[in-house]
Amino acid sequence: MNDKLPKSAGGWGAILYSLKLSRKAGVTGILRSLLSKNSCKSCALGMGGQKGGLVNEKGHFPAVCNKSFQAQASDMQGAIDSRFFAENDLDGLRSWTPRQLERSGRLVQPLYAAEGASHYQPISWDEALQKIEARIRSTPPEQSFFYFSGRSSNEAGFLLQLFARMYGTNNVNNCSYYCHQASGVGLTQSLGTGTATINLEDLDHTDLIFLWGANPPSNHPRFMHILMEIRRRGGRVIVVNPARERGLENFAVPSDFRSLLFGSEIASTFIQPHIGGDIALGKGIAKSLFELAERNSQILESDFITANTEHFEAYQYQIQQTSWQDIESESGVPRSDIEDIAQQYASAKNVVFAWAMGLTHHAHGVGNVQSLVNLALLRGMVGRRHAGLLPLRGHSNVQGIGSVGVTPQLKKAFFDNLESYYKIRLPTGKGMDTLACMESANKGEIDFAWNLGGNLYGSNPDAMFAQKALRKIGFVLYMNTTLNQGHFRGMGKETLILPVLARDEEPQATTQESMFNFVRMSDGGHARHSGPMSEVNIISAIAHRIFPEGPIPWQELGKTSNIRKVISGVIPGFESMQSIDETRKEFHISGRILHEPQFATSNGKARFTVCDSPDLKSNSSRSFKLMTVRSEGQFNTVVYEEFDKYRGIESRDVVLMNAEDIQRLGFRENDRVRVQNDVGAMGNLKLLAYPIKSGNIMMYYPESNVLVPRQIDEQSRTPSFKSVDVEVMKEG
Repeated sequence: MNDKLPKSAGGWGAILYSLKLSRKAGVTGILRSLLSKNSCKSCALGMGGQKGGLVNEKGHFPAVCNKSFQAQASDMQGAIDSRFFAENDLDGLRSWTPRQLERSGRLVQPLYAAEGASHYQPISWDEALQKIEARIRSTPPEQSFFYFSGRSSNEAGFLLQLFARMYGTNNVNNCSYYCHQASGVGLTQSLGTGTATINLEDLDHTDLIFLWGANPPSNHPRFMHILMEIRRRGGRVIVVNPARERGLENFAVPSDFRSLLFGSEIASTFIQPHIGGDIALGKGIAKSLFELAERNSQILESDFITANTEHFEAYQYQIQQTSWQDIESESGVPRSDIEDIAQQYASAKNVVFAWAMGLTHHAHGVGNVQSLVNLALLRGMVGRRHAGLLPLRGHSNVQGIGSVGVTPQLKKAFFDNLESYYKIRLPTGKGMDTLACMESANKGEIDFAWNLGGNLYGSNPDAMFAQKALRKIGFVLYMNTTLNQGHFRGMGKETLILPVLARDEEPQATTQESMFNFVRMSDGGHARHSGPMSEVNIISAIAHRIFPEGPIPWQELGKTSNIRKVISGVIPGFESMQSIDETRKEFHISGRILHEPQFATSNGKARFTVCDSPDLKSNSSRSFKLMTVRSEGQFNTVVYEEFDKYRGIESRDVVLMNAEDIQRLGFRENDRVRVQNDVGAMGNLKLLAYPIKSGNIMMYYPESNVLVPRQIDEQSRTPSFKSVDVEVMKEG
């Protein structure tokens, strides 16, 4: 077993690492930036805004973590040297790692590569805008797509999707199609709303939380303070994860002195199902509840089920017809363990189900999410205070980007309001999601792609396919603060990179939305470098060039307060944005938090869903289920550090496997192995023992995307990054 696993995650190591970053970026500067009235740039748990930096919506201080420091330190880097692109050709830069590119510095001038070029060439802003205008004018709208990162503001997202639709396309999509789209689809089908049903304050009263398919020590570190508090007041934390992550066992919360000194036990119960065994596990919990209810009818909320739900009988029948043998085999969890957590659930008063991409990154991701909704409905743990459902969103504004219309098809009320507001006609075509756009590009059907932030190449399954598809696009436009692999492996025939300002450098206020449906306002600040431009100003300028006359005053929409006025008038739930510039009062989006059993479905009732378990059978003794994972020193595709200190792993070229599987295959730890499937192969990887469920392995994302097939959940169109069939072979 990996003998470098820490006894506890977080703690002094996290503090020392933050201090190291502060010294490198400048202690005074990084603290001033973190304390400014700007929302956090990392995960969607959210902090900052008008209540002050390092403050969450409850007013708690300090709300900060390593991710905040990493994101801030990256934006505070010096400018990329003017000789960099002359000294480094494109072929050479394609071999650089994500970390090397991220640490190259800030982008400060537009960069252009013509078809067949060997280097990026710096060009002026005027020349860059001329090239974009010429390409857009010459490209039929159906031969374009627009892709948005979750780091951009609501204002930039709204403005660009509006331009895309006025241009004539609904090929408008965002990074959530590759992360939490299954959550949105599953929740909407079951409850009529696609986001969290609780607010942050509800978690103060939780006495049991299911943390399912998530690893917040590495991805949402400030959530660990919430879990610590639940345990301190006598509550329980049931962790469901194929890998026994050390940070989920014991975590030293840096902002809490007692936890910092002694660590905090997090998981009260740790359940390790097979990768893909979540639906079966959910069935097992439900089956146990039905059996308990035979002795105590109050365990199920029968009145709630009768008055506020539908399809209960079909769901109950499926559970009753499912054998315990099948449940144990498909989930990988013994009946006794399932009955234990069902009993814990039955005795709890206020229960929250929280999950991340361990549930959504499957070909049955929507079913996974709806399995948790079913469990919540059985005991009436949705539609009331202090209990509910919480998808742990990734990027800081990924939820907001979706809210402001970055989706192929707008909701009817939004669509109708927008047409009425400007007296315009919007395209009504279906539009393509993210993967569909990539597949269309591979067919040679896309001539222009506009990427507002992010790393589309690194986010895609089947990395070789992604590179090939992007290369067939006539003109690829990127807007970023720093370099990433997409700028070199995701180039089109022509490629243009525009340098943009970071959130806390924006000349005007912008807004962002947390995973709790809370809209914050960021004040912006002074630019650290001359050269980068505001995203909103870039979009406004290009839109005005294309449509100098017409019903939409694009130049006026270069002012973010004017965009907010439009948002407040056309998007249901955002009415409070009308006055936010005057009041600076941040708000929860209305109609989303379900503190009453009032569901926005066609008949006002929540829906039980019959979910079928996937077939998890392996082909051979060397076959494994692979789940791709992030490290502690990483955020999405951005790699800040090669060392993963919460797992005690020094590099990213590793395969993490159960010790018994290593022995069964006749391997030894530190052997070099090859992982392969029909999609691709990775060789010369170090084999390390790790406490993961037997029959399953883990590897780091995005490097392992070469193995991820374009297998998707048909309902959400989300790829199965966490359920990949592979074989492991010894090298040599």
